[in-house]
Amino acid sequence: MMNDATLRKIDLNLLLAFSVLMQERNVSRAAERLLLGQPGLSAALRRLRETLDDELFVRVGRGLQPTPRALSIAPAIEDALSGIERAIRPPAAFDPANWHGEFRVGMCDNLESSFFGPLVARLRQQAPHARLVSVAFDRRDAARLLDEGAYDFSISVHDEPASWHVRAPLFEQASLCVYDSRHLKCAAPLSLKHFTSAPHVIVSIEGTISTNVDAALARLGHSRQIVATAPRFSALPTTLQAIPAIATVPESIARCMAQLHNLTISKPPFELPADPVTILYRRVDQADSRSVWLRRLTVGVVQDALAASGCTTGVSKDACCYDPPELAEAV
Repeated sequence: MMNDATLRKIDLNLLLAFSVLMQERNVSRAAERLLLGQPGLSAALRRLRETLDDELFVRVGRGLQPTPRALSIAPAIEDALSGIERAIRPPAAFDPANWHGEFRVGMCDNLESSFFGPLVARLRQQAPHARLVSVAFDRRDAARLLDEGAYDFSISVHDEPASWHVRAPLFEQASLCVYDSRHLKCAAPLSLKHFTSAPHVIVSIEGTISTNVDAALARLGHSRQIVATAPRFSALPTTLQAIPAIATVPESIARCMAQLHNLTISKPPFELPADPVTILYRRVDQADSRSVWLRRLTVGVVQDALAASGCTTGVSKDACCYDPPELAEAV
């Protein structure tokens, strides 16, 4: 068995020279393929002979004949060189038109209501053999589910990411009030008096009844009456059609509800901070062509869907592409 010192003498250039000589059986042709002069190739062959203690090639007429040792080691060297080539070869571009597989996206239900349908439609156009799966999640479990492979990425208001995740901005999500003006006789825009005197319905997965709206009201010295709490936004339209109440929800779903259920929307009568909606994905997927394509498609769908609903917020394209880090110059 070779010792470490012997192995260190055999570099990639020597193995490549051996491989080309096995194919060409001629020093001048092999040197031309390797972009080497014949003296350089002869020197490489001499080093390899000394290291392996075998002639490797003997001259027969104008060509070279490999020795039994050369023939025995050639398959392993070819496999090694092929493995290196596969490893460093640039990844193939993703072809959505011919791809058969499944895309999995995590979305909280208000964003799912706004973007899932348009995303399916766009996928059917550009990746007709693919299937889209939307995975429900609690934002507290977003990172864990991502690590477990539950989805390719999630769209939500995410917490600070781990070092092995990327959190890319998408858009700033403002809030709107939505209600049925046939029950709640208030003209838009709502006044603070109308807002605080009306019943309210909120969405809370945990069932809590205090939100950022209540914190903002408290700073103004006001409060509101919460009469119902639902775990999902899908319960709001029928609830607002049944009772005179207000729901303060993200703008994208508020506009969808207004269009689909003939509800009225209004800006809140006080300042509410916008929530940063982001895309969370694995850092190992940052340059993957399939993942980049899906993120780019999703960002485009979000931008078009927000504009179609009347939202004027800008959409960031930070998640669309990947710029390789600049490499430091060798010293």
